Parts: sequence; structure tokens; C-alpha cells
Amino acid sequence: MTWRNLLNNASSRQFGKCDSELGQSLIELSLVLPVLFAILIGIVELGRMAYVAIEVSNAANAGALYGSQNLFTAVDSTGMQNAAINDAADMARWTGNPVTATAAQSCTCTDGTVITCSNAGSKCITPARIQMNVQVNTQATVNLLFVYHDGRPMNYKLYGQAIMRVAQ
Repeated sequence: MTWRNLLNNASSRQFGKCDSELGQSLIELSLVLPVLFAILIGIVELGRMAYVAIEVSNAANAGALYGSQNLFTAVDSTGMQNAAINDAADMARWTGNPVTATAAQSCTCTDGTVITCSNAGSKCITPARIQMNVQVNTQATVNLLFVYHDGRPMNYKLYGQAIMRVAQ
């Protein structure tokens, strides 16, 4: 007996299956494949949502960081909004919608006196100090890969918020 005959006999005994076993394997594959595909789609969606959530949060942080530089940038609401939107410029590709941002300022007095930023100079009396904070809120709507039974897309809103004290 030659080596070739030995290998052919061994491989046919080890890997050979009858037709009913092959049919059973195809049926098992057809039952398991949709479940595995659904798990794969879910993992992709979860990863995409995590990326968008981080991006929205980082955009709010970028806007607040711009506003907290000094008193001039703290009152520049448009500049804070633009900084947040520019930080998340690629979000339209991931979500189908751009990020929206809003910015606001708030002032507090260190002695607990209730003040607004417009009357801070007259209401917050020495030795107390005025503390100015900026707040940037961001929002993005994500269109999921799944749809409702009537064909409408599923949407999910993600929010980001950052509050920082203004350097004085």
C-alpha cells in the first residue's frame, strides 16, 4: 500500500459523511445563522451608540472649555456653540443628523447671595467674590438600523452637558 492510498483511506473514513448528516448540518446552520446575524447587528449598534454618546459629551466639553478661558469668551454664546458643533463635525455621518448645542452663563456669589450675571457687581459685596460658570448642552439624534413594524425609523436622542468655572 502506498502513502497516497493510506492518506485517501484515512481522510475518507475521518471526514466522510453520509447525505443525511450533511442535510442535518445545513438545517442547523439555517436555524443558527439568523440568531448570530441578529447578535452581530446588535453589537454594531451598541458600538455605534457608544461612539455617538462619547462624541456628544466631548462636544459639550469643547464648548465649555472655549467659554471658560476668560470673561470675554464666557459671554460669547455663539462661540461656545460653534466650538461644540465643530468638535462633533463628523456626527452627521454617524447619526444622519448634526449635533445641536446651546450655551448659557451663570454667576454665583461666594457668600451665598443670590445674583445674576447682570447685577453681580452691585449685589456681590467684598470680601465675597463673583464666580462665573458656563454651561454647554449638546444633543444628537441617532437613526438606528432597526425600524418599526410600519417602516418608520427608530430614533434615539443622546445628550451631553458640561459646566466649567470661568478663569478670572
